[in-house]
Amino acid sequence: MQTVDVLVVGAGLAGLHTARLLAQRGLDVMVVDRRRSLSTGIRTTGIFVRRTLDDFDLPDHLLGPGIRDVLLYPPSRRAPIRLTSDRDEYRVADMAAVYEHADRAAASAGVRVLLGVRYVDASMGLVRFAGAEPVRTRFIVGADGARSRVARDLGLDVNRRFLVGAEIVHPIAPGDATPAFHCVLDPRVAPGYLGWVIDDGRHAHVGVAGYPDAMRTGIRHLLSTFAADAPGRTAPTGPVERRGGPIPVGGVLRRLACPAGLLVGDAAGAVSPLTAGGLDPCLRMSELAAAVVARYLRTGDPGTLRRYDGNALRTRFRGRLLLRRAFAGIRYPAAAEAAVAVLRRRPGRLLAARILFGDGSFPDLEPRLADPAFDRP
Repeated sequence: MQTVDVLVVGAGLAGLHTARLLAQRGLDVMVVDRRRSLSTGIRTTGIFVRRTLDDFDLPDHLLGPGIRDVLLYPPSRRAPIRLTSDRDEYRVADMAAVYEHADRAAASAGVRVLLGVRYVDASMGLVRFAGAEPVRTRFIVGADGARSRVARDLGLDVNRRFLVGAEIVHPIAPGDATPAFHCVLDPRVAPGYLGWVIDDGRHAHVGVAGYPDAMRTGIRHLLSTFAADAPGRTAPTGPVERRGGPIPVGGVLRRLACPAGLLVGDAAGAVSPLTAGGLDPCLRMSELAAAVVARYLRTGDPGTLRRYDGNALRTRFRGRLLLRRAFAGIRYPAAAEAAVAVLRRRPGRLLAARILFGDGSFPDLEPRLADPAFDRP
């Protein structure tokens, strides 16, 4: 039976980033994922915000052109509000290539990544799988998505409030048009959230998300309805890929860690409750998680785990949680038209710009802890 210091369940961006940071701190780390290829089962659009691009070393050649324009449409699709930043605010990544890059970086740091291995359960440091022999570990990191089985096995909090999203991605012909992010507020196709169209210079992403209880005709039908006349969509020049999955929007969970393990990424609820963006939070929380785990395993001090406190993080999102509840209440086209009318006024435009272009997408999480020196004697 293999024995490792840390077992990471889930080879998404959060899992691979956490694993690499732990291995760089001298720990023996293994990652398992049920997928046989990291290019399958992708559940994110791959939109990186400016703050992430500024703070993390992402491979430039895997990112599309910078996007400065956001167009907000009412249900009628008439007279969208155009918001323009003086900086590149978004870039869309080739997520299959990003995962492969993260996989190689983790392997270079000494992480063993096993694909095609499904987590079954864990108890007393023994982890069982379907498709591989059990592994004994000192600590488990649950990076296994919004409906985390690791969280349940460790007795940690689980996500309970979700949007469900679906997207089609297809190649497009090169063009001279200025890239833009088209957002449609229409509860008929995206109750409680948005429909969107964005391209990365090579592919178009067309999607919808909303509360599943309000999607009476099913999300696939709603996506097809939206895509038929979605603003800003470019005709496909190749095969169409479909993506989809749950998006936790209840905020960072309160109980994220125990002496046996902790949660990162969607499993931790590390998603902006308002915008439903998860890539920036997953990277920032992974840095804190790696620092806390490394120090805990070095010192054996359970007090270290209190640094990874969901309650402290939730206090920074009270405003966004309130706006999420307001957003959820927009269930009729007339209400959506009225909401867009409010955003047309100067205070509304300033609020929208602050949400879409602001620096507060996710707070810095105790930068001192993220410094590798924190783990040294």
